Amino acid sequence: MLIARQLEPQIKAALFTGKTLVLFGPRQVGKTTLAKAILENHPDRSAYVSCDLPEVQKLLREPRLEDLRRFVADRRLLVLDEAQRVEGIGLALKILHEHFPHTQFLVTGSSSFELGRSVKEPLTGRKREFLLYPIALAELATQYDYTALREMLPRLLRFGSYPEVITSPDPVEIVRSIADDYLFRDIVELANFKSVALLRSLLEAVALQLGNEVSTNELSRLVGISRETVDRYLDLLERSFVVFRLRALSRNSRKEIAKGRKVYFYDLGIRNALIRNFNDLHLRNDVGALWENFCVVERLKHNQYTGRLFSPWFWRTYDQKELDFVEESGGRFAGFEFKWNGGVARGAKAFLAAYPGSSVEVIEPGNVWDFPGVPVHGNRSVSS
Repeated sequence: MLIARQLEPQIKAALFTGKTLVLFGPRQVGKTTLAKAILENHPDRSAYVSCDLPEVQKLLREPRLEDLRRFVADRRLLVLDEAQRVEGIGLALKILHEHFPHTQFLVTGSSSFELGRSVKEPLTGRKREFLLYPIALAELATQYDYTALREMLPRLLRFGSYPEVITSPDPVEIVRSIADDYLFRDIVELANFKSVALLRSLLEAVALQLGNEVSTNELSRLVGISRETVDRYLDLLERSFVVFRLRALSRNSRKEIAKGRKVYFYDLGIRNALIRNFNDLHLRNDVGALWENFCVVERLKHNQYTGRLFSPWFWRTYDQKELDFVEESGGRFAGFEFKWNGGVARGAKAFLAAYPGSSVEVIEPGNVWDFPGVPVHGNRSVSS
């Protein structure tokens, strides 16, 4: 089953507008499938090229105009897949963009560490970037009705939402394969890592602190590396779309935590694979943290796919008043608490007092569909 991706119409609309298009995202998230789907709409004078091929790497690593002319030929649309595999790809893309203005280049990459760094300067003002996440609730809603989606939530919290995982009868095997075979590949190859074991140990420590503020000092002590190395590793993991960090909001009061950080995973299946725990939800003590991570990522998917401008935070005071997620958009703040079993936001009163005119909402399975703007179909009054 091919699930329609929300980015597809956006990328199609950006074709042939004079920009090189760059599609980022984690490995195995569906970038190649999406790029090929776009190619199918342009069957004439288009081509797909994998940058995993040594001959392609050599051509683009040492670009010569006469060779590139033969490479591009008369094509109108050219996909360069996994472009981060080419060292210094930015120069080749700059030459391609400048000398072949009638050809649309669509470039994919699973790491912004190398690809993002390579294309930033050469393609300044010449590129448009897109980020593809694992499957979003809104994308699943095009295939499943409300009842099916509600029943699917526990599976999404346990195994994540990579495309192949969604429909696989053996999701554990698929997630383990992604975690073992692909997770560290770009970092190890592109950042000249010497110890995958240390990187994995750091990720395991972060995974076990899901939902809590992460202390660089504590991670340093647990893993046995310096604080500077912890920060560098986390930065590389973020650039490879494994994790992302959320900062604390502090605008109005000395009582507010200012330097705190939380770390979330782009996919919960990967997180659970790292700690080797795919147990049913009723056997776990981390359901609240899983639900929080899930909701935060779904909100980010919605905001980025719809082009909504926002700043994400979490909020906590020194006397333990807190909200899981705060969003600033259009000069207004909206706070959210994520509760798998429902409940109240105990930090709501303090937050509303600190930020007059803001709002606070509790997100639980019954109303999560509105949080990332999911157009669900079917009877939403089904009991939980």
